[in-house]
Amino acid sequence: MSVGNSNKYIVRRSLTEKERAPLAQFSPLVAQLLFHRGIIGSTDITNIQNAEKFISPDYDRDINDPFLLKDAEKAAERIIKAIKSGEKIAIYADYDADGIPGAALFHDFFRRIGFKDFITYIPHRHNEGFGLNVGAVEQLARDGVKLIVTVDCGISDFAPVERADELGMEVIITDHHEAPEKLPKAFAIVDHKQLSCNYPDKNLCGSGVAFKLIQAILKKDRLGLPEGHEKWLLDLVGIATLSDMVPLIGENRVFAKYGLSVLRKSQRKGLQQLLDHLRMAQAHLSEDDIAFMITPRINAASRMGVPMDAFNLLAADNDVDARKAAEHLDHINNERKGVVASLVKEIKKILRDRHGVGVGVSADLGGSSEAIPDAIVLGNPDWRPSLLGLAANSCAEEFNRPVFLWGRDGDNVIKGSCRSEGKSNVVEIMRAVKEGVFTQFGGHKHSGGFAVSDDNVHFLDQYLNEAAKKVKNKLGADTDASISTGEDNLVDAEIYLEAVNWDLYNDIAKLAPFGMGNRKPLFLIKNVSPASVRIFGKGNEHIELTLKQTNGTRISAISFFGVVTEWAKVLKEVAVTGGTKPCDLVVSLEKSMFRGRPELRLRIEDVLIK
Repeated sequence: MSVGNSNKYIVRRSLTEKERAPLAQFSPLVAQLLFHRGIIGSTDITNIQNAEKFISPDYDRDINDPFLLKDAEKAAERIIKAIKSGEKIAIYADYDADGIPGAALFHDFFRRIGFKDFITYIPHRHNEGFGLNVGAVEQLARDGVKLIVTVDCGISDFAPVERADELGMEVIITDHHEAPEKLPKAFAIVDHKQLSCNYPDKNLCGSGVAFKLIQAILKKDRLGLPEGHEKWLLDLVGIATLSDMVPLIGENRVFAKYGLSVLRKSQRKGLQQLLDHLRMAQAHLSEDDIAFMITPRINAASRMGVPMDAFNLLAADNDVDARKAAEHLDHINNERKGVVASLVKEIKKILRDRHGVGVGVSADLGGSSEAIPDAIVLGNPDWRPSLLGLAANSCAEEFNRPVFLWGRDGDNVIKGSCRSEGKSNVVEIMRAVKEGVFTQFGGHKHSGGFAVSDDNVHFLDQYLNEAAKKVKNKLGADTDASISTGEDNLVDAEIYLEAVNWDLYNDIAKLAPFGMGNRKPLFLIKNVSPASVRIFGKGNEHIELTLKQTNGTRISAISFFGVVTEWAKVLKEVAVTGGTKPCDLVVSLEKSMFRGRPELRLRIEDVLIK
């Protein structure tokens, strides 16, 4: 039996002597990683400097002048004026793990300079939706606000900005989303993606832009804050940068690396209490800990309708409130998991009834009474749109199809989320749907969102499947066997199991932190036979392969939520009989600090069974 295509992955080529020569100061592997990631591409000395800056980012050297941002100086002067004249300021932030840290960023900054006349407003995801809204603006006016500063939103909010002006308030927009040709008539707009903005780095997240504005304020007037003290705010910028899936290159790399450094020694009460509750070692926090442990708990607050709970965690100034917020946020996250699990179960039942697809079946769904469509499209007016992305992601992984799910929000608008199974481009699929079906849509290759009218939702399944088939045919009929033009099928190097050791890990770690635009190096390890196979976790959803090196050292290879994969089923069946199966592994290296002890292990990306 064979599971997986041995030709599915391409190993990146080794460097030529000419390419390797200028990188002699780095190990062959690090040199290859730098080269193939485009960090260095020739013998030019500038590229050598780029490589050194990438390996060792420096805050003072690599951070851009905030005044290069259009309107940053103007906005800074207006905020300083408000602070000194005692005007009431409102920080209006988005409800996700980018906007909420940004709100806490301003909260901390104002508190550190002794300014107290401000309030924080984070909209209700279900009832108010994304961005500024007129109702909130009117409430802020009643509260006596004179200046609104947005974080991670506002660039397309024309009517609310106009209403604020009518009510005698000025608005400073800080955002990082794509700017429309026509902009709201705000007092100032700080968004590096404006066509008229010449800021050299276009990849900042919303909190990154907010931090640049704080830098601009301090460049104009320190307001009593000691020189360099703002660096303590980088824990929040780091969380947002690592949470918002922005490329970890350029200035973001500085924010991520310094952000992690501050996080590991941060005195932030809420963070300390959350880590203690989760039994995580603060001194060893990694980018994975942010992405898999902290980010979901911040996002859970808005998904479950209480976005201020996440803000309260980050802004808590005493242990009692911090502990309460940490435990509450963890409870909300567990509740969110339960709701999503029930939603996924409901979706599977619908699929089983409609297509004869059994729960837990993945890959090509062989044996189903009816072939499942090219795209899974389901919806229910009772489904909460804020949870659909998580459910779609789970279903896309299990059923190996792009998934589009819709529900109805608090404004009675049909909204949905979509996720790719890894091969399809959901934005291309939505773009291929005839004009007028979606009232709005967007996202990136593997993840997106959309809104659709009541009339068109009844035909959405048909429209999306026609579009998915059209896109699939354009790429080639046999998409499973074809080699994509993206990064998904590329492996950085082929190594032997014996090469897995701490020296290799430490060499790779020079390129950390990893994330979008700088993914963890992937390795192909051929012809290994697991010494044992173990299923673990509360719901028996994870799988661990134990591999044995020739010197007797045992290496753990983990796949979280991997039991539904075809390779896991095969290896489990073989293990029950006491046998084993030779296979090729596609893995990354990671350091686990479970129970406070460092353990070198492999994270499984894929298993190809011979």
